[in-house]
Amino acid sequence: MPPATDRVKQILSWYATDNTGVKTNLARLMNHGTLTGTGRFVILPVDQGFEHGPARSFAPNPAGYDPDYHFQLAIDSGCNAYAAPLGSLEASADKFAGQVPLILKLNNSDTLAKMDQPISAVTASVTDAVRLGCVAIGYTIYPGSGARNPMYEELRELVREAKDAGMPTVVWAYPRGSGLSKEGETAIDVVAYAAQISCQLGAHIVKVKPPKDYIEQAEAKKVFEKYNIPTKTMADRVKHVVQSAFNGKRIVIFSGGEAKGTEDVLEEVRGIAAGGGFGSIMGRNAFQRPRAEALQLLSSVMEIFRKAS
Repeated sequence: MPPATDRVKQILSWYATDNTGVKTNLARLMNHGTLTGTGRFVILPVDQGFEHGPARSFAPNPAGYDPDYHFQLAIDSGCNAYAAPLGSLEASADKFAGQVPLILKLNNSDTLAKMDQPISAVTASVTDAVRLGCVAIGYTIYPGSGARNPMYEELRELVREAKDAGMPTVVWAYPRGSGLSKEGETAIDVVAYAAQISCQLGAHIVKVKPPKDYIEQAEAKKVFEKYNIPTKTMADRVKHVVQSAFNGKRIVIFSGGEAKGTEDVLEEVRGIAAGGGFGSIMGRNAFQRPRAEALQLLSSVMEIFRKAS
């Protein structure tokens, strides 16, 4: 790894109670790829084949049916890391060993079951992550689901186990469930709350969706109005989410969401960077594009974060 920059050292100082292995792997994430040393992140996640189905995920760019494609895209684009479920990593990790940091997604769900109270199944282990040479584990929680308690309890155990193995944890925090409206899943108060919950459960890196200018909870609405918390712009909302993650002392990255036009993606990323977001974790908006177009998009996203550093 290159010598640690002041920014990397500052971020690592926020995790002072973690062991050397965890901090070393966090440093590996921050010292790989185009954004090396900036404390910013662009990660390629490809769990959509499991989560949404193969045709919905890969038909727009059939090269993506092959797990090798995503490894190579993450490497060639200069991403900080590549995140995927067990099967995808097992299929190609040996071929690309040591070329890109890997994050093993330890739980997954599918769209075949329609559930009012969603919960993901554990589909891999910390032992698998160690065996595959991963630098971190990933886990999804659904704040707002009636099944949240087993997820929270399971996550705490996995965080502890991963720490013992010297690995940090990335938490996908996606509010959903019968207690939330569809609009409420990305409401600013709900997304910020999900980030806070993730930090309290021990997440080293929190992944959330870009928040919308909407407040779901009546109790929260009163507080936002009383204290004039700004929510009009993406930068305003991202700033509040980052503040909610221990006043910015936990890494918060934002998903790319559903596929959309290039300028829409870049405008959203500009807002995330302006609000102090640490980066983007961009799947469908990257791998569903033709390879050359995907490389150009990821390069543009990285340049936005580099300039904001």
